[in-house]
Amino acid sequence: QVKLVESGGGSVQAGGSLRLSCAASGFTDSLYCMSWFRQAPGKEREGVASISSDGDTRYADSVKGRFIISQDNAENTLYLQMNSLKPEDTAMYYCAVIPTRSCAWWLWQHLYNFWGQGTQVTVSS
Repeated sequence: QVKLVESGGGSVQAGGSLRLSCAASGFTDSLYCMSWFRQAPGKEREGVASISSDGDTRYADSVKGRFIISQDNAENTLYLQMNSLKPEDTAMYYCAVIPTRSCAWWLWQHLYNFWGQGTQVTVSS
C-alpha cells in the first residue's frame, strides 16, 4: 500500500525559509512524477512544483526562483525547499505521485493516484 507522509510545515515570518519533506513508502514504480500542491483557505488547490524520476523539474510561476524541489531516491523522500516566503504562500501543502515517466501533465490533479495528508505552512507579515 502506497503511503505519502508530509512533514516540515510550520509558522514563519515573511522572508523566512522552510523545508518540507514527503516520505514515500510502498511505491515500487521506477518511473514516476512527484509533485507538491497547496490549498489556501477558500481557494482551489494549485500545483507548486514537480519532479520526475529522471530529475526533470517544473514550477508554478508564483514560486520560481524561490522554491526548489528535490528528491532523495535512497531515502524515498521528496523535498520542497521554500525560501523568501510570502504571506500568500500560506496554505496546506500536499505531495502526490503519478506512476508515469513524464511530468508534462503535472498540473492535472485527477491523474494523481496517491496523496499525502498535508502539512500546514503559515507565513506572517
